[in-house]
Amino acid sequence: MKKIVKMKNSRKLQVAMAAALLAGGGSAMAQQAGDWVLGAGWMHFAPQDSSKPLTVTSPVNSTVPGSGANVQSSDTLGLSATYFLDSHWGIEGVLGVPPKFKLDGEGSLGAIGELGNARQWSPALLGKYYFNEGNAAFRPYVGLGLTYVWYSDVELTPGMQNAVGGLLRRPPGSTVTSAKLESSWAPVFNIGAAYQFDQHWGLSF
Repeated sequence: MKKIVKMKNSRKLQVAMAAALLAGGGSAMAQQAGDWVLGAGWMHFAPQDSSKPLTVTSPVNSTVPGSGANVQSSDTLGLSATYFLDSHWGIEGVLGVPPKFKLDGEGSLGAIGELGNARQWSPALLGKYYFNEGNAAFRPYVGLGLTYVWYSDVELTPGMQNAVGGLLRRPPGSTVTSAKLESSWAPVFNIGAAYQFDQHWGLSF
Protein backbone atom coordinates (compact mmCIF):
# COMPACT_ATOMS: atom_id res chain seq x y z
CA MET A 1 0.00 0.00 0.00
CA LYS A 2 1.43 3.35 -1.00
CA LYS A 3 1.81 6.24 1.40
CA ILE A 4 1.39 9.90 0.59
CA VAL A 5 3.53 12.63 2.11
CA LYS A 6 3.49 16.34 1.49
CA MET A 7 5.99 19.17 1.46
CA LYS A 8 4.90 22.74 2.12
CA ASN A 9 6.82 25.80 0.98
CA SER A 10 5.88 29.47 1.04
CA ARG A 11 7.15 31.87 -1.62
CA LYS A 12 7.40 35.64 -1.82
CA LEU A 13 7.97 36.94 -5.35
CA GLN A 14 9.09 40.24 -6.79
CA VAL A 15 8.11 41.00 -10.37
CA ALA A 16 9.70 43.31 -12.93
CA MET A 17 8.01 43.78 -16.31
CA ALA A 18 8.89 45.57 -19.54
CA ALA A 19 6.02 45.67 -22.02
CA ALA A 20 5.46 47.08 -25.51
CA LEU A 21 2.07 48.78 -25.41
CA LEU A 22 -0.68 49.05 -28.02
CA ALA A 23 -2.89 52.02 -27.16
CA GLY A 24 -6.52 52.36 -28.26
CA GLY A 25 -8.80 55.39 -27.92
CA GLY A 26 -8.03 59.05 -27.44
CA SER A 27 -6.75 61.46 -30.05
CA ALA A 28 -3.26 62.66 -30.94
CA MET A 29 -1.70 60.51 -28.18
CA ALA A 30 -3.98 61.93 -25.46
CA GLN A 31 -5.06 59.54 -22.71
CA GLN A 32 -8.36 60.53 -21.16
CA ALA A 33 -11.42 59.13 -19.40
CA GLY A 34 -12.74 56.00 -21.10
CA ASP A 35 -9.51 55.11 -22.96
CA TRP A 36 -8.09 51.59 -22.95
CA VAL A 37 -4.40 50.67 -23.28
CA LEU A 38 -3.52 47.05 -24.05
CA GLY A 39 -0.01 45.72 -23.54
CA ALA A 40 2.09 42.64 -24.21
CA GLY A 41 5.73 42.04 -23.47
CA TRP A 42 8.44 40.44 -21.36
CA MET A 43 7.85 39.63 -17.69
CA HIS A 44 10.70 38.57 -15.40
CA PHE A 45 10.10 36.92 -12.01
CA ALA A 46 12.90 37.17 -9.44
CA PRO A 47 11.84 35.09 -6.40
CA GLN A 48 12.71 36.33 -2.92
CA ASP A 49 11.95 33.02 -1.26
CA SER A 50 11.37 31.88 2.30
CA SER A 51 11.05 28.13 2.70
CA LYS A 52 9.60 26.05 5.49
CA PRO A 53 11.32 22.75 6.35
CA LEU A 54 10.18 19.54 4.67
CA THR A 55 7.16 18.20 6.57
CA VAL A 56 6.06 14.57 6.26
CA THR A 57 2.33 14.28 6.96
CA SER A 58 1.80 10.53 6.47
CA PRO A 59 1.88 8.10 8.16
CA VAL A 60 2.78 10.50 11.02
CA ASN A 61 3.57 14.22 11.11
CA SER A 62 7.30 14.95 11.27
CA THR A 63 9.73 17.64 10.12
CA VAL A 64 13.13 17.11 8.50
CA PRO A 65 15.66 19.30 10.40
CA GLY A 66 17.75 21.72 8.33
CA SER A 67 15.77 21.15 5.13
CA GLY A 68 14.75 23.91 2.74
CA ALA A 69 14.38 24.93 -0.89
CA ASN A 70 14.97 27.90 -3.17
CA VAL A 71 13.32 28.89 -6.44
CA GLN A 72 15.10 29.86 -9.65
CA SER A 73 14.14 32.96 -11.67
CA SER A 74 11.80 32.63 -14.64
CA ASP A 75 10.63 34.61 -17.68
CA THR A 76 7.29 34.63 -19.49
CA LEU A 77 4.92 36.62 -21.70
CA GLY A 78 2.99 39.30 -19.82
CA LEU A 79 -0.38 40.79 -20.83
CA SER A 80 -1.98 43.94 -19.42
CA ALA A 81 -5.05 46.12 -19.88
CA THR A 82 -5.44 49.63 -18.44
CA TYR A 83 -8.69 51.61 -18.27
CA PHE A 84 -8.32 55.37 -17.72
CA LEU A 85 -10.76 56.96 -15.26
CA ASP A 86 -9.42 60.37 -16.32
CA SER A 87 -6.15 61.62 -17.85
CA HIS A 88 -4.14 60.73 -14.71
CA TRP A 89 -5.81 57.77 -12.98
CA GLY A 90 -6.12 54.29 -14.41
CA ILE A 91 -7.01 50.75 -13.35
CA GLU A 92 -4.69 48.03 -14.68
CA GLY A 93 -5.10 44.27 -14.82
CA VAL A 94 -1.94 42.19 -15.36
CA LEU A 95 -1.75 38.50 -16.28
CA GLY A 96 1.18 36.47 -17.54
CA VAL A 97 1.42 33.08 -19.21
CA PRO A 98 2.07 30.99 -16.06
CA PRO A 99 5.88 30.61 -15.79
CA LYS A 100 7.46 27.36 -14.65
CA PHE A 101 9.72 27.54 -11.59
CA LYS A 102 12.31 24.97 -10.57
CA LEU A 103 12.86 24.25 -6.87
CA ASP A 104 16.36 23.33 -5.68
CA GLY A 105 17.16 21.69 -2.36
CA GLU A 106 18.98 23.50 0.44
CA GLY A 107 20.49 22.37 3.71
CA SER A 108 19.87 18.69 4.29
CA LEU A 109 18.14 18.50 0.88
CA GLY A 110 21.03 20.14 -0.98
CA ALA A 111 22.52 16.85 -2.18
CA ILE A 112 19.31 16.04 -4.10
CA GLY A 113 19.67 19.06 -6.38
CA GLU A 114 16.39 19.81 -8.16
CA LEU A 115 13.42 18.85 -6.00
CA GLY A 116 10.67 19.60 -8.49
CA ASN A 117 8.89 22.30 -10.46
CA ALA A 118 5.57 24.13 -10.58
CA ARG A 119 3.70 26.74 -12.59
CA GLN A 120 2.74 29.99 -10.88
CA TRP A 121 -0.47 31.97 -11.42
CA SER A 122 -0.42 35.54 -10.12
CA PRO A 123 -2.95 37.89 -11.77
CA ALA A 124 -2.79 41.41 -10.35
CA LEU A 125 -5.11 44.43 -10.21
CA LEU A 126 -3.61 47.89 -9.65
CA GLY A 127 -4.63 51.50 -9.36
CA LYS A 128 -2.10 53.69 -11.23
CA TYR A 129 -1.36 57.41 -11.30
CA TYR A 130 0.28 58.89 -14.41
CA PHE A 131 2.27 62.11 -14.13
CA ASN A 132 2.32 64.83 -16.83
CA GLU A 133 -0.74 65.60 -18.93
CA GLY A 134 -2.64 63.04 -21.00
CA ASN A 135 -1.20 64.36 -24.29
CA ALA A 136 2.43 64.17 -23.12
CA ALA A 137 4.65 61.62 -24.88
CA PHE A 138 6.60 60.75 -21.70
CA ARG A 139 4.60 59.81 -18.59
CA PRO A 140 6.11 58.36 -15.40
CA TYR A 141 3.67 56.43 -13.21
CA VAL A 142 3.24 54.76 -9.84
CA GLY A 143 0.81 52.01 -8.92
CA LEU A 144 -0.50 50.06 -5.96
CA GLY A 145 -2.61 46.91 -5.99
CA LEU A 146 -3.09 43.30 -5.01
CA THR A 147 -2.27 39.87 -6.42
CA TYR A 148 -3.33 36.35 -5.55
CA VAL A 149 -0.63 33.73 -6.09
CA TRP A 150 -1.31 30.02 -6.54
CA TYR A 151 0.41 27.06 -8.19
CA SER A 152 -0.47 24.25 -10.56
CA ASP A 153 1.32 21.28 -12.17
CA VAL A 154 3.43 20.70 -9.07
CA GLU A 155 5.82 17.83 -9.77
CA LEU A 156 8.64 16.28 -7.74
CA THR A 157 11.76 14.73 -9.27
CA PRO A 158 12.57 11.02 -8.84
CA GLY A 159 15.45 12.06 -6.58
CA MET A 160 13.03 13.79 -4.24
CA GLN A 161 10.60 10.87 -4.37
CA ASN A 162 13.37 8.43 -3.39
CA ALA A 163 14.66 10.75 -0.66
CA VAL A 164 11.27 10.89 1.03
CA GLY A 165 10.93 7.13 0.67
CA GLY A 166 14.27 6.77 2.45
CA LEU A 167 13.06 8.99 5.29
CA LEU A 168 10.11 6.63 5.72
CA ARG A 169 12.37 3.58 5.34
CA ARG A 170 10.43 2.39 2.32
CA PRO A 171 11.84 0.57 -0.73
CA PRO A 172 12.44 2.80 -3.79
CA GLY A 173 9.24 3.32 -5.76
CA SER A 174 6.95 2.20 -2.95
CA THR A 175 6.10 5.73 -1.74
CA VAL A 176 4.09 8.37 -3.59
CA THR A 177 5.15 11.91 -2.65
CA SER A 178 3.11 15.02 -3.40
CA ALA A 179 4.06 18.65 -2.81
CA LYS A 180 1.99 21.65 -1.85
CA LEU A 181 3.02 25.26 -2.45
CA GLU A 182 0.95 27.63 -0.35
CA SER A 183 -1.35 30.14 -2.02
CA SER A 184 -1.37 33.72 -0.74
CA TRP A 185 -2.56 37.29 -1.25
CA ALA A 186 0.22 39.85 -1.65
CA PRO A 187 0.51 43.61 -2.26
CA VAL A 188 1.86 44.86 -5.59
CA PHE A 189 3.93 48.04 -5.89
CA ASN A 190 4.53 49.46 -9.35
CA ILE A 191 6.77 52.26 -10.61
CA GLY A 192 7.79 52.98 -14.18
CA ALA A 193 7.45 55.19 -17.23
CA ALA A 194 5.62 55.08 -20.55
CA TYR A 195 6.67 56.68 -23.82
CA GLN A 196 4.10 57.15 -26.60
CA PHE A 197 5.47 57.08 -30.17
CA ASP A 198 2.14 57.92 -31.81
CA GLN A 199 -1.59 57.51 -31.03
CA HIS A 200 -1.36 53.71 -31.41
CA TRP A 201 2.06 52.57 -30.17
CA GLY A 202 4.21 53.13 -27.11
CA LEU A 203 6.73 51.49 -24.81
CA SER A 204 6.45 51.00 -21.05
CA PHE A 205 8.98 49.79 -18.49
